Amino acid sequence: MSTLERARCGLRAHPLALDASIAAGVLACMVAGSLVVPRGANGVTWGVRTPDPLSLLLMLLAAATLVFRRRAPRTVLAVTGALSVIECVTGDPRAPVAMSAVIALYTVASTTDRTTTLRVGLLTMTVLTAAAILGGPLPWYAQENLGVLAWTGIGATAGDAVRSRRAVVQAIRERAERAERTREEEARRRVAEERLRIARDLHDVVAHHIALVNVQAGVAAHVMDKRPDQAKEALGHVREASRSALEELRATVGLLRQSGDPEAPTEPAPGLSRLDELADTFRHAGLPVEVARADQGTELPAAVGLAAYRIIQEALTNAQKHAGADAKAEVSVVRVGPNIEVTVLDDGAGAAGVPGDGGGHGLLGMRERVTALGGTLTTGPRYGGGFRVHAILPLKTRSETRTTAPGEPA
Repeated sequence: MSTLERARCGLRAHPLALDASIAAGVLACMVAGSLVVPRGANGVTWGVRTPDPLSLLLMLLAAATLVFRRRAPRTVLAVTGALSVIECVTGDPRAPVAMSAVIALYTVASTTDRTTTLRVGLLTMTVLTAAAILGGPLPWYAQENLGVLAWTGIGATAGDAVRSRRAVVQAIRERAERAERTREEEARRRVAEERLRIARDLHDVVAHHIALVNVQAGVAAHVMDKRPDQAKEALGHVREASRSALEELRATVGLLRQSGDPEAPTEPAPGLSRLDELADTFRHAGLPVEVARADQGTELPAAVGLAAYRIIQEALTNAQKHAGADAKAEVSVVRVGPNIEVTVLDDGAGAAGVPGDGGGHGLLGMRERVTALGGTLTTGPRYGGGFRVHAILPLKTRSETRTTAPGEPA
């Protein structure tokens, strides 16, 4: 940083010292101007004169007033304007006291709105010019009188231009800060959504497969001594369920890999094409499951297929855990217009999806999946016992709807 820049930063940090320096400079300019006579008896000549004591006092007072121009700009303008009027009436030849009024007018224009600048500027120009014309011996068209008019106009115009520039710079800065905040909020929102999705997938995988492992392990322990063949079959189901859980966990955790990590698994996400396989795992675990499909071979978007699979998986897992030992479940998938309706029913004695007081991560995960696709989810006890989960999933997701142009065939 250069010496000039350091000095500028220091003055900006101490505005009163900056104003005192400006006032001292203005006082020097006024004193220097009062020593010069730009006219003579025989035309325009240059000479040197000694200013009157009253003029020196007025210049000193006007310069001292400028020290407070930031704190009370309008008061300073009124005081310097009054001192300038006094000099115009009493001084002959005049001293340039009006220079202090020009600086004060610039300060007012740079700190107020344009309407106020116009009113104050016109008033200042009118009063000072009228005082110069009416209070002095010179004709109205003399250059001293026109100079007062010109310099007051320049002061008001320059102050308004500085104020406009500051407003533009501030608007640009605020817009940049707002855009930066928007980018950060969008990034945080995306991270939160991705974290929620991964947590939901992990919950679905763990809840389903661990429930199956728990049931089959209990069966194996119960029949180990009397029916070893059935125990062996149950342990085989435990092994198969644990292997499936590990594979799905590996696929989900693979989403968290960094750029330098080994490649993530490329297996497709589960969908309704694996519905029969999913139902078989529950049948082996002791929950009779009937599947009815009337979707006419509809090809589902990946997001819709995954959501339908996870909803059925979670609903059957809850039925296995909470519906009771003799419960049976029914799964139906029906194409209704532009939607796929998924229904899971059980006839158990308990509320399958609602352990305790009606809350849990399973139902919350279902609702979040359905809401993300723009569908609806209805859950609750059935009349006569059991539990019902009903989801309506649109075949066209929100992202696909946004990318379809108006008037384009869907």
